[in-house]
Amino acid sequence: MQHNYHKWIVTICCLWICSIVCFGQSAWARQPRRLTAYPAGRTAIVVCPGGSYSWLDKKTEGHEVARWLQSQGISAYVLCYRVQGGFAFGSGYRHLIRGHQYPDPQRDLQQTIEWLRQNADSLGIDPHRIGAMGFSAGGHLVTSAGALFDAAVRPDFVVAVYPVVTFRQAPYVHRRSRRALLGEWRRWSQQWRDSLSLEIHVPDDMPPTLVVNCQDDPIVHYHNSELLDSALTARHIDHKYLQYRTGGHGFGVDSLKAGPEAIAWKQELLNWLQHEQF
Repeated sequence: MQHNYHKWIVTICCLWICSIVCFGQSAWARQPRRLTAYPAGRTAIVVCPGGSYSWLDKKTEGHEVARWLQSQGISAYVLCYRVQGGFAFGSGYRHLIRGHQYPDPQRDLQQTIEWLRQNADSLGIDPHRIGAMGFSAGGHLVTSAGALFDAAVRPDFVVAVYPVVTFRQAPYVHRRSRRALLGEWRRWSQQWRDSLSLEIHVPDDMPPTLVVNCQDDPIVHYHNSELLDSALTARHIDHKYLQYRTGGHGFGVDSLKAGPEAIAWKQELLNWLQHEQF
């Protein structure tokens, strides 16, 4: 009798674990992603922090950016999209269990843009002036939204700051981001690498795009942004490319981290939004 009781407990536990592994992803996907709102004006920007698709720099590339946008009369929404996570990064357990990987972050941003458009009136924003701004891996995320999303859920403009762009051109690939987004198995597939190398997927109707980076970036090779700029130029996409000699990586809107040269991107962004009538 005692043996059967233990067997029953083990069976229930196994079923519970399987339900989390097998169905947790779809259940999670049905829930709206967590947003932190900084309401201000009619133009809205979804802010996607960087972190190699492995973690999120919520402070420097999230909330500090959103507070600055708010101070400029722009509504901001910091998106905590799904990422690989530190434990998965260190342990490699995703060899056995899926965890968070593509297309989870893209779906999170897609659902956010859709939700903002559906609720634009109550939020006090213009449904046709919703942009996406991302840093580093977040830059890859927002650029993929402009390049790969259907028109109904595509952002109206894209701001990619020191973005990850290519997963295929070996000297310039940010391998940690590629591994985190594609997973332990798909990262070895040339087909999957090509599918998310954004320099070869810029569509003719790509939204207006602002690209920012620095030549001395020690994390994401500056040629990523050059590849994106070339692709946008070839497609005659309305865009602006700001490349600075110094500033490094991970500075967000922090003038001390960016230095006197790269921090100029903030005013350039405001000028660009005004020029584009956003």
